[in-house]
Amino acid sequence: MSDTPADTVTLREHSSREDVSPNHDHVDIAEAEAQFHALERRLTVESLKRSKSKLGEDAEKGFPEESAFNLREYLQSSNDAHQAAGIAHKHVGVVWQNLQVEIFGGLDFKAYITTFDVAVLRSGLTLFMWFWTLISAYFPKKNVPTTPIIHKESGVAKPGEMVLVLGCPGSGCSTFLKAIANQRGEYAEVSGDVRYAGIDAREMAKFYKGEVVYNEEDDIHIATLTVAQTLSFALSTKTPGPKNRLPGVSRKAFQQEVLQMLLKMLNIPHTANTLVGDEFVRGVSGGERKRVSISEMMATRARVQCWDNSTRGLDASTALDFVKGLRVMTDVLGQTTFVSLYQAGEGIYDLFDKVMVLDHGRQVYFGSPSAARGYFETLGFRSLPRQSTADYLTGCTDPNERQFAPGRDASNVPSTPEALEQAYLKSSFAADMFDELEKYVIKMETEKEDQEAFRKAVLDDKKRGVSKKSPYTLGYTGQIWALTKRQFQQRLQDRFQLITSFTLSTILALVLGGAYFSLPLTAQGAFTRGSVIFAAMLVSALDAFGELPTQITGRRILRKQASYCLYRPSALSLANTLADLPFSAVRLFIYDVIVYFMAGLVYNAGAFWTFHLINYLAFLSMQGFFRVFGQLCSNFDQAFRLGSFFVPNIIFYVGYMVPIQKMKRWLFWIFYIDPMQYAYSALMENEFGRISFECDGNYVVPRNGNGVTKYPLTIGPNQVCTLFGATQGSSIISGKDYLNTGYSYSTADLWRRNFLVLIGWIIFFMVFQIIALDYLQPAPPSSSFRTFAKPNKETRKLNEELRRRKEEKLALNEKEKTALMDSKVARDTSTFADRQTFTWEGINYFVPVAGGQLQLLHDVYGYVKPGTLTALMGASGAGKTTCLDVLAQRKNIGVVSGNMLVDGRPIGQDFARGTAYAEQQDVHEGTATVREAMRFSAYLRQPASVSKEDKDAYVEEMIELLELQDLADAIVYSLGVEARKRLTIGVELASKPELLLFLDEPTSGLDAQSAWNLVRFLRKLADQGQAILCTIHQPSSLLFESFDRLLLLERGGYTVYFGDIGADSHVLRSYLARHGAQCPPNVNPAEYMLDAIGAGIAPRIGDRDWAEIWLDSPEYKKTIEEIDTIKQRGLSRPADNQVHTLTYATPYWYQLQVVAKRTAVAFWRSPDYVFTRLFVHLFISLFVSLPFLQLGHSSRDLQYRVFSLFWVTVLPAILMNQIEPMFILNRRIFIREASSRIYSPEVFALSQLLGEMPYSTLCAIVYWVLMVYPQHFGQGSAGLNGTGFQLLVILFVEYFGVTLGQVIAVLTPSIQVAVLFNPFIMVVLTTFCGVTIPYPSMISFWRSWLYELNPFTRVLAASLSTELHGLEIRCQSDEFAVFPPPTDQTCQDWAGDFVTAFGGYLDNPNDTSSCRYCQYKVGDEFYTQLNISYDNRWRDVWIIFAFFVFNFIVVVVASRYLRYARR
Repeated sequence: MSDTPADTVTLREHSSREDVSPNHDHVDIAEAEAQFHALERRLTVESLKRSKSKLGEDAEKGFPEESAFNLREYLQSSNDAHQAAGIAHKHVGVVWQNLQVEIFGGLDFKAYITTFDVAVLRSGLTLFMWFWTLISAYFPKKNVPTTPIIHKESGVAKPGEMVLVLGCPGSGCSTFLKAIANQRGEYAEVSGDVRYAGIDAREMAKFYKGEVVYNEEDDIHIATLTVAQTLSFALSTKTPGPKNRLPGVSRKAFQQEVLQMLLKMLNIPHTANTLVGDEFVRGVSGGERKRVSISEMMATRARVQCWDNSTRGLDASTALDFVKGLRVMTDVLGQTTFVSLYQAGEGIYDLFDKVMVLDHGRQVYFGSPSAARGYFETLGFRSLPRQSTADYLTGCTDPNERQFAPGRDASNVPSTPEALEQAYLKSSFAADMFDELEKYVIKMETEKEDQEAFRKAVLDDKKRGVSKKSPYTLGYTGQIWALTKRQFQQRLQDRFQLITSFTLSTILALVLGGAYFSLPLTAQGAFTRGSVIFAAMLVSALDAFGELPTQITGRRILRKQASYCLYRPSALSLANTLADLPFSAVRLFIYDVIVYFMAGLVYNAGAFWTFHLINYLAFLSMQGFFRVFGQLCSNFDQAFRLGSFFVPNIIFYVGYMVPIQKMKRWLFWIFYIDPMQYAYSALMENEFGRISFECDGNYVVPRNGNGVTKYPLTIGPNQVCTLFGATQGSSIISGKDYLNTGYSYSTADLWRRNFLVLIGWIIFFMVFQIIALDYLQPAPPSSSFRTFAKPNKETRKLNEELRRRKEEKLALNEKEKTALMDSKVARDTSTFADRQTFTWEGINYFVPVAGGQLQLLHDVYGYVKPGTLTALMGASGAGKTTCLDVLAQRKNIGVVSGNMLVDGRPIGQDFARGTAYAEQQDVHEGTATVREAMRFSAYLRQPASVSKEDKDAYVEEMIELLELQDLADAIVYSLGVEARKRLTIGVELASKPELLLFLDEPTSGLDAQSAWNLVRFLRKLADQGQAILCTIHQPSSLLFESFDRLLLLERGGYTVYFGDIGADSHVLRSYLARHGAQCPPNVNPAEYMLDAIGAGIAPRIGDRDWAEIWLDSPEYKKTIEEIDTIKQRGLSRPADNQVHTLTYATPYWYQLQVVAKRTAVAFWRSPDYVFTRLFVHLFISLFVSLPFLQLGHSSRDLQYRVFSLFWVTVLPAILMNQIEPMFILNRRIFIREASSRIYSPEVFALSQLLGEMPYSTLCAIVYWVLMVYPQHFGQGSAGLNGTGFQLLVILFVEYFGVTLGQVIAVLTPSIQVAVLFNPFIMVVLTTFCGVTIPYPSMISFWRSWLYELNPFTRVLAASLSTELHGLEIRCQSDEFAVFPPPTDQTCQDWAGDFVTAFGGYLDNPNDTSSCRYCQYKVGDEFYTQLNISYDNRWRDVWIIFAFFVFNFIVVVVASRYLRYARR
């Protein structure tokens, strides 16, 4: 962080603080230094805490041995050294004049969600619209209505100043920060002038992008990297060049030094080797993950930093330490810092130089923090001394929460955003701001010292060889190398996926090798050699299909890090390829060795290495192909749709199914742009150019067999070999002749054409990826507007009622809040004594770690009485969420010991249903509306005896209480962070929990007013008898006093305090004071207690550990006695064995009705998902039919009918790749809901299937129509009835494919792992169905069991026998086998016995020369040799249906017992 520190002298001489109006109360140098020394003292005192564990750190909680860290010495000595070395400072003041941000859409614009019917109507324009979205960004938008979300505003922030941005949700705080950070891509227009040290926004974005950064609210990281690896990567791309490093300090030493500083500064050194994790991967705690995000942005060393609610998830002590750290770094390093915070305490608020208040995008105050409260009071707002200043300022802009001074009202107080803005513009604060801005602009334009120093410092930052015009610190090759190391680490540490991919690849190779084991060098082995080469190449190449979801899921991380200017986006593409090379090369080498030598391909070193090289190049080209789609498309379904457009053609025009010379001329060009055909022809040339075949067996015409013995045993002059390239009378066929005649391949093309073109395709796709990532990235989804469901008559009426009641409540809310803030009402919970009480005793929790077990909770005692609101607090990482999970019965790993009782009795199976748990992660069905999500919870979790009308009415109350009236019809996935949080709570409250309500950090991410409203509502619930236990971060003193009781934990899961809080927190204050921690009267006790126990960087107060103090305290003994009393009182009452014995609140069929309806609506509102499937079926059927239009009766047409029907077996592969991601995402929601016993796993599985069925049926019909009619099916004996039977087959195949995809999804933990199974399963099924390898040629081992168990065996048996039965075959002239009969014999005389024995017909039986033999006379002769019978077609089709039923049963069973939810 100190590599290019501010020159202290420059900062003091040029900060121009003397220009500031007296009305502004800036943090002057003396004050800054005083705060600096105070923080320094806190940081440099070594902690005396004991280490509570010897087993290492844990993902959820670590116990650091804290070491001394002298922040002042570090920064100041570094400053002095840099000044002595002549290293320039980077001071970047920011001015903005008439800044305005607009989004697309008119003033009353509402975006409605696209549904399946709309997507179908637009389908004709699909390709055009996709192409237009790519190029439209480069054309000016004309006549598109826009709406300002930031109205014209101006201001200035000088180097060394911190600006606090306040406002209610939707006021534009995030938008303002993004505009200042030069992140303008998601907006229609950003107008006005923003300058950074006099440099305009355009130049800043082009040359100095990495010096202005924005830290978003969500924590986005690579879950499988450790904390140290995450930060080390950021530092490796931002380490300054030698000119800006001290002499003798290497890059590595600098990175290590700054890494340690960041870890210590944010108190997370104990997490260095712990995975960052996410909701799927167990890693650091939520608060620690937030600190990783903070550290990552600090590592950028940017001088203009915008922090968007970056204290979310941090406890009050850690949040204060973070902002104090920002204060010190801003002062010492000369940064310019903008911070938006929700629920900023007074200690945090006082650290800022300036505060900006926004109201619906309008600037209603900008000036001194100390003067802000007084300004709003003079406007006529009521003085609220107990409310923190930040909360008060935000509240003045909230119509629901603001209060007017006595005698004042909305008529004489500026209340609207416009009125508040005008009042500010007329105030002295605005005049002072404009005066300061004007002076600073003049100074920047005339002196330019900061600008010149900044330009020089940025230039000196760059590593040698980096262009002066590049905004990056590290050169392109350096970026690629850093990214390659990171991506390699990521792959290496994702062991499960790595092992799975290698295992499946190896097993697949063994299966393929076994299927084509030891192919003979005879005519029979010629076609099967081509088959094994095709299968080996296709499987390895299409394995790259798994790149699609990977590219799309990693996009948010790419956007964030590219905005930090860590690297060019295209560098990631090259790095991905390089990092993947060792893994893919080894995997494919093992695969190729097994397939090659088991199949008995040419035993020649040169041949093998050529085979491996070409196969690997084919893989790399297809990997690049799929990555391009993943980078161009905004979601998986779009990418899948594009892939389906190309992949069938890539496979079809390889030259395996239809030889080159037989392709239709008007589609022939596809062959030349198919990368795979170059690989296939190269592999064929490599193999067949080295071998010759002996013609024997079925390839000799006429021949002995089936009772015929008259023909020679070797090929004579009157026999012919039907293999391509054969010559009359010769039994040896050259492989080169075979290729040339049958495929039009030349072995000379192997290196001169095919190899070079493959290399060209790889380079082309790589270049395309670079262009796509740098210039064609889809725009990020805009967070500026929400998507709604179109209202119907019922919802329109409900919304009008909500709006009416909202207006009526304004005056009532004001009176209610005034009363709450002015009075202290004693609460009486004795009226709820008859209700059940939850207690816990001696709770210990152990989790497995490397080398043993780690204890996360230590002997935790407590209780939650009905009618009370209990807070669970502690430092970030102290085990609060862990404790809540254990108490709520949500842990499924580790060992829990201790007693959890309800009225002294063990908890029953209805415990989960009787409780509600609002978790920290907001997991919902994304396509539901807010109202629908809450109704779903109410319908299934409230007792069945409650009527639907009552449940609906209760949901409307919840919407009103959570102030979601305007968002009742909003689609969940478009909600902002705070709205999602309120919905999470609403969904749980809608269940009306009878026993206990758990909430995990319900106020995190909410603004102060929303947090106040929520806690006020929880207080109301408690006063009505509800028992509530919730973790809470950063509560204001007013919020804190709403709680009755506190459970306080310190690091390690040790109890520090459990007991009453008391009015004005007097009980808690008294306890702390008795043990040496005297809380000052003007300090928030919720913040002070965390400081006292050493939750932050500061050491604890006192020389004893607070956990030991607690165990020796009378309060602890009182807690034990109270728990015993509760148990005795509960046991004295008779147990109620009649009520609530059911696991679920509602009957099975009602669950199915509600869940199936939600699933159906979700699919209907997911047009990308369902329309993609329709699109894929339509185009595959079309692409297969085009080469086979109006098939006739020739032998070749018979073969084409077989190929066409074989494509039906490809449908499950398509369905699996699409269904698995959707099922796994839906399983996430089910896991969250199942933990509350909302509905059964059987209902989940059945509803997923029912939701898919209508679209699968439609897709099957579309595929069938485009298959049977263009290709002229139904010409055999079955006729039109046969084509109807084909529809039944396709329907059952479709249903089988859906359930097969669901089986794989339910058995695998993630999308990335699920897609690895698809190639393996599909290759096995298609290889052993009796067509790819004909039944007579199949090895008896496979034929005896795998062939019989294969569902595709039944698919092809049913469809082929129906289509070919009775189909008359008439060979074309070039399809006959021509041979001369012996002298004086007719063709019938010579070959008649052969025809009788083997079928087919002689075209000229009476001729005495050039006999023309056609292999088949009727279609039945083709399929009977494949062990297929027309009489068994109905049996076969119902066996397919049985496989479908079996799959569904597996899904149901696995849904119940296998959920991959480790927590």
